[in-house]
Amino acid sequence: MIKKRYMDLTEDILKANPNMCVYSAPSLDVRHHLKIKEIPKLGERAAVKAIQEWGQPVSKITHVIFSSTSGVHMPGADFQITKSLGLNPSVKRVMLYHQGCYAGGTVLRIAKDLAENNPGARVLVVCSETTHTTFRGPSEDDMACLVEQALFGDGAAAVIIGADNGLLSSEAPLFRVVSTLETIIPDSEEAIQGHLREIGLTLQLTPKLPNLVGGNIEKCLEDAFSPLGVSDWNSLFWAPHPGGAAILREIEGGAKLEKEKLRAAWHVLEEYGNMSSATVFFILDEMRKKSTQERKSTTGEGLKWGVLFGFGPGVTVETVVLQSVPIKTE
Repeated sequence: MIKKRYMDLTEDILKANPNMCVYSAPSLDVRHHLKIKEIPKLGERAAVKAIQEWGQPVSKITHVIFSSTSGVHMPGADFQITKSLGLNPSVKRVMLYHQGCYAGGTVLRIAKDLAENNPGARVLVVCSETTHTTFRGPSEDDMACLVEQALFGDGAAAVIIGADNGLLSSEAPLFRVVSTLETIIPDSEEAIQGHLREIGLTLQLTPKLPNLVGGNIEKCLEDAFSPLGVSDWNSLFWAPHPGGAAILREIEGGAKLEKEKLRAAWHVLEEYGNMSSATVFFILDEMRKKSTQERKSTTGEGLKWGVLFGFGPGVTVETVVLQSVPIKTE
């Protein structure tokens, strides 16, 4: 699992395209041009790192799932990365656009289904996100726009998913995807909205969003973990999408968590910002590295069970039950 951070909105690009800096100026064409060029490149860099750590030839990759919030093009980024990585032309591809911040859970749900239903499958998952479409000058009359500029960042992540029954002795899993759930929070469709306009992608966020997440987090946990007999949320390792500081605080309160439970999520939010679908993978990467540094027994901070949450438009919640793996000591 490898992360990659990148920022392509240089001063030269902004000077050449001044409409991108104006709050309401039409600039969709240039934004899409940049996204179409940079999204596959950014995703490829993350994928190359993930494949190197995986240690297997690219010929073993049977499926590709590529997720990005925007940059719609045909053929898409899934096609471009298949070519640039030299994957088999018959690799099966899934391209996800405009899913938003919950897509970090969505790609795991889809990859799990593909891996378990196709013996020997190896699914390359790539999430690549940039702020080309949302970056613009602020407006005091649009608080959501101010939040966007302060909160969102660029990043890409890639992972390779396979089913246990086909695991090679040379493959070293980092986490196991045990189960997945997708839930729509009732009466929440107006809490997060995105609209693609001539000025780019605009977001509408309501102040009640953190409360909606915090007020429903325990129900999502109960639905996901009751089959495992787990009811102590502090016994889990946590990788929730850090949509913002208020959301993390509401999660802490809603699940009655000890402060250190969201340490990795807070770190990623502070260092990288909200990178939409890629963010939860940065959290897992941070967690497993810290677990190794601190000589924990497992990749999940020494704990067995964990949870990954994606939150996005809908409000949609993706809940992924994870199991850590033992850390080998020399």
